[in-house]
Amino acid sequence: MNKNKRGGLSRYSQLLVPLIAILVLVIFNLIRDPSFFSVGLTANNNGDPVLQGNLISILNGASELVILSMGMTLVTAACGGQDISVGALAAIAGSVFVKVLKSGGSISPLLVLGGFLMCCAVAMVFGAFNGSLVAFFNIQPMIATLILFTCGRSIAYWINGGATPTVASPIINAIGSFIPGVPIPTPILIVLLMGGLFALLFRFTTLGLYIQSVGINQSAARLNGINAVGIKLLSFVILGVCCAVAGMIGVSRLGLINHETLLINIEMDAILAVAIGGNNLGGGKFKMIGSVLGAYAIQALTITLYAMKVPSTDVKAYKAVVIVLLVVMGSPVVKEAADRVTKRIRAARRSGTEKEAA
Repeated sequence: MNKNKRGGLSRYSQLLVPLIAILVLVIFNLIRDPSFFSVGLTANNNGDPVLQGNLISILNGASELVILSMGMTLVTAACGGQDISVGALAAIAGSVFVKVLKSGGSISPLLVLGGFLMCCAVAMVFGAFNGSLVAFFNIQPMIATLILFTCGRSIAYWINGGATPTVASPIINAIGSFIPGVPIPTPILIVLLMGGLFALLFRFTTLGLYIQSVGINQSAARLNGINAVGIKLLSFVILGVCCAVAGMIGVSRLGLINHETLLINIEMDAILAVAIGGNNLGGGKFKMIGSVLGAYAIQALTITLYAMKVPSTDVKAYKAVVIVLLVVMGSPVVKEAADRVTKRIRAARRSGTEKEAA
């Protein structure tokens, strides 16, 4: 019974770092400003009641990061490396989305759906390109994706002929902000939808097990009949879909495409979210919920710094200090040290109990 309990606790121990980070931020903000997490209903420009507050800003602002972190988790687990081109690929997908919308007359729901499917298809192709370099040619993921990281935003620039066209439309506005009559920001609903799809995928397929098997030992997975090349390729394709969704949300928030600034530097935050979530950056076992919590922890830290009137030019420096502390807390060295201390405490308690019994 005790072994089962310890096994259950160990399965969730990797979530301690993001949970502790979020808890510390919550306590700090409640002490600094008890009303920091208050949520209220206000009317937007259309007169519809919508939720507003720092908590909503955290959940809403982290939407693209959460979605990319989900896909990054799969690539990290299967390939033992990270994709640093997700921001550039999201810009490409956003440019394709806008290109399709501008190709028609009025922006109709069918045109929006077509634009989304097209940007998904393009992002999947680029994801497959990255995945091919990793799976077939055994190039380290960070090096393989450096190609698209370097030229991706230039490709996004060429798609729309160097212009930054606007796509003002009630439908696009609803995707980026609020659906009329629904007080919850639409990006939050999209995150819930993506999370539900991943949950169903892992629940009714063996994809999660295959990804972990390939990440732990590719040779052993191959001997057990698992197509390691196909799994790696699939993980990059799925990440491509996540980039397309994030790009669509980013474009819809602004109502235009700016290839230079759309989700700029988000790939670094996505990698950090995976690391803070307790996932091994060398591949293998993963918990996607850990990456999600890591993404929200990063966004909560950002909103906290802005609430403290920290200049935007200094925010990255403060984030770097805190993130270094979080990553160190979740490092194998610290975990091993904590395990040794825990074992010593248990051994001391056990010996004390035995002495009392004697």
